[in-house]
Amino acid sequence: MLRIEGLKKVFRSGDSDLLLFDNLSFQVNKGEMLAIVGESGAGKSTLLHILGALDSASAGDVYCAQLQLNSLSGDSAADFRNREIGFVWQFHYLLPEFTALENVAMPLLLRGRSGQEADGEALRWLREVGLEQRSRHRSGELSGGEQQRVALARALVTGPKLLLADEPTGDLDNRTADSVFALIARLHRDYQLTSLIATHNLAFARRCQRVLRLHRGNIEEVAPESLPA
Repeated sequence: MLRIEGLKKVFRSGDSDLLLFDNLSFQVNKGEMLAIVGESGAGKSTLLHILGALDSASAGDVYCAQLQLNSLSGDSAADFRNREIGFVWQFHYLLPEFTALENVAMPLLLRGRSGQEADGEALRWLREVGLEQRSRHRSGELSGGEQQRVALARALVTGPKLLLADEPTGDLDNRTADSVFALIARLHRDYQLTSLIATHNLAFARRCQRVLRLHRGNIEEVAPESLPA
């Protein structure tokens, strides 16, 4: 599903360069649920942004199937993101003036689907995440866990095969975080997704099939069972 070859990212900081990571190479097979762990500032979010064609690498290549992402123009990259990838962030970024249903339907409306069709599909996905009865509530009327569930429904409503999640439980209490992670794992399985999850939560990472650790600009694979429960 993904092939990463010699990836490097350098940021300009004043008069000097800051090397975030260098020569990262790994593959992600179709259907895998992979965790990316590492300390704050290690580059987990930046790596996800590059894999999702939201940012470009300083060097190296990213392939999704046979498509070379760094060769895409701005419009082509946007089309790739909209077609192939579902994004979930630590903060839900729901539009506060719209209901849960309207937030989930938005990506379909932007694709030109009819309002009736978009609403029907959005309601189906709210049912999937257990929020059908909250569909008419605005984001401010929802709990943090409910908001993240809406964000997950919005990420998957277009039918992507690749889910990129950046600290999706990082803003939630432990009990709510556990339920959201369990939901992500179920949807990953039920919809045969390929999922990459950047997380500080090693107990959640332990429940993934594979774990990659970013540390001091390098990446290494570690056994999930070696992480603390």
